[in-house]
Amino acid sequence: MNASQSSGARLEGLDLARYVAFVGMVIVNFKIAMGAEDQTGLLNNLTTALEGRAAATFVVLAGIGLGLAGRKGLDQTISVTVKRAIFLLLLGLLNMTIFDADILHYYAFYFLFGVLLLPLANGALFTVLIGLNIVFTLMILGLDYDAGWNWDDYTYSGFWTPVGFVRNLFFNGWHPVIPWLGFLVFGIILSRISLAQRATQATLVLGGIVTFAGAGLISGALGAQLGQIDPELAELVTTEPVPPMPLYMLAGLGAASIVVGICLMVSDHLKTLGLLQLIVPAGRQTLTLYIAHILIGMGTLEALGMLEGQSVANAVVASVLFCLVATLYALVWARWFKRGPIEAAMRKLAG
Repeated sequence: MNASQSSGARLEGLDLARYVAFVGMVIVNFKIAMGAEDQTGLLNNLTTALEGRAAATFVVLAGIGLGLAGRKGLDQTISVTVKRAIFLLLLGLLNMTIFDADILHYYAFYFLFGVLLLPLANGALFTVLIGLNIVFTLMILGLDYDAGWNWDDYTYSGFWTPVGFVRNLFFNGWHPVIPWLGFLVFGIILSRISLAQRATQATLVLGGIVTFAGAGLISGALGAQLGQIDPELAELVTTEPVPPMPLYMLAGLGAASIVVGICLMVSDHLKTLGLLQLIVPAGRQTLTLYIAHILIGMGTLEALGMLEGQSVANAVVASVLFCLVATLYALVWARWFKRGPIEAAMRKLAG
């Protein structure tokens, strides 16, 4: 494989990873929206494993993209990133009026802080990643994580107040900057290694498996012991996304590494089979499809009266159907347009 082929395969492999993360995110959000939580069975366990992992993979991929963009010139990257962060913030806050679990306004701040970290060496970036987890653990111990939350219906009071917004953004929201910025930082680090090399891809997969499994084993062992002392202590070693404790972050980083590594490894084979070309357009329009899965996907479910009391199987079927339609749309759209409609609008307004 020559250099140009490696570069192309690498980019398409990342598009494939975005598509995989998008499908996982749709399954998670539809499952929650359709009231299919707290059920049992293999399918429930598999979908529960996606919670917090699909979104984490998205943020890692965003970090890879930011790191690659930084190679073209730091000053230009900072200027464009700040403008796009403002675009995402406004779009995310607008989305918050209909979807409380919006992630776009968090992305705005991931990018704002992330672009400022681009000049740092990898060692310093790892220090930032570790520091974010230490700071969050101290915050959990010293602050009220439940502030603003009604966990019965997942509503958050005071979000639109200055104090509530900052608290939600940095501490106890669905994807708080502390410690979720660490996923973006990890992506920046990955952007600096030879992702096109098979050895690197294999290392990502194997390292991801060890990290993901290790976090789960440690969580299970420590959680059982701490739970006997005080059930609340067990939350300090959880791998669940809420609250995002260090072992969750490890599990999320492991899952993202597995997805990125595998997608990079299989992209050439899928391209030979003619399958990759069907998927890549959707992987390049995930911002548009993210908004679509809320407005169109959940809107359709609401119209059909399927937002409450559904089974996990129904949620998965609805997710798969939506993703198939979204994939077909993106394929058709890409025949005439280079970018998705929202991606194009962001590029026009923010550069």
